[in-house]
Amino acid sequence: MVKRCSIVGCLLGTAVGDAMGLCFENLSKRRGRRLFRDTGGYHFFFGKGMVSDDTEHACMTAQALISSAGDPEKFTVALSWRLRIWLLGLPGGVGSATLRSIIKLWLGFSGETSGVFSAGNGPAMRSPLIGVCHGDNPDKMRDLVRSSTRVTHTDPKATFGAYAAALAAHMASNGQEVPAHEYHGMLQKRLIGEDAGAFLDLMARVTESVEKDQTTPAFAASIGLPNGISGYMYHTIPPVIHCWLRHQNDLGAAVREIIRCGGDTDTTAAIVGAIIGSRTGPEGIPPDWLTHLWEWPRTRKWVETLGEQVAEVCESGSPCSPETLPFYGVIPRNLLFLVILLFHGLRRLMPPY
Repeated sequence: MVKRCSIVGCLLGTAVGDAMGLCFENLSKRRGRRLFRDTGGYHFFFGKGMVSDDTEHACMTAQALISSAGDPEKFTVALSWRLRIWLLGLPGGVGSATLRSIIKLWLGFSGETSGVFSAGNGPAMRSPLIGVCHGDNPDKMRDLVRSSTRVTHTDPKATFGAYAAALAAHMASNGQEVPAHEYHGMLQKRLIGEDAGAFLDLMARVTESVEKDQTTPAFAASIGLPNGISGYMYHTIPPVIHCWLRHQNDLGAAVREIIRCGGDTDTTAAIVGAIIGSRTGPEGIPPDWLTHLWEWPRTRKWVETLGEQVAEVCESGSPCSPETLPFYGVIPRNLLFLVILLFHGLRRLMPPY
């Protein structure tokens, strides 16, 4: 039952973090505060929130886990096909590396060879759910994170960051407060022999900062990100883990704090939401954020049903056909989403600066 709540909480936490951070994406800390003084609710569409590719990737990961029952080879094939079909729906905000990888998939490359050399943070959108589902089996979790990452990104830095997010979600889902040094020690143990020295040194700075009770925006500034967190994995994951370790029981406070860092806020907030949602379950998500999530056909109920299905497969070990979206609804939804994004782009040309 705890695992079931963690899985649903991980997916819904991804969705609300994504929706909360979307309006602040690529804004500096200063401009974000000027445009949107209130970080307690959605600003995307008349007080409603919509999700972006971060949530869509988490849901595709869930579908691939359901149809593969966690078998890494079958998972790679399933995720590859999900990505191919996803691109046909004209999604907004496809990352460069992900786009190039999906084009390679359509050209006949397999999921094992489709990735491009990039250390973007895309794989970290997909990995928390893997950690929740398979963290008790370190070898399987490692293989699944690597498979999920390499479909789109082949730089080892992308794998290290994705693994760090998966491990955090796994440890969070166990329901106990995780000391910063304990998380770092486990990360060191799991990444030994992976040539991850530079990444582990960076994560050691996370531990030191958390133990000094430094805020996440202050920590981000201390590692060279004073104006916003970029989409580079080594820029994304340290502040995300820092924020999680500071607010392990308070998803709302964590999402608001990571948004205040600026930059790639939809992705950073989505990952933070996924990790903390893995611990709190749906009950730990601010009710207004769930109520005002304005999505179709990927509704809150659809996401919850998908999470329940993931949990059933994890418990039984038997694959099945995952919940799917009506394709006739995906393209109109995405076109509306793009129109609203265009409005926000025009709004950013206006004061206050």
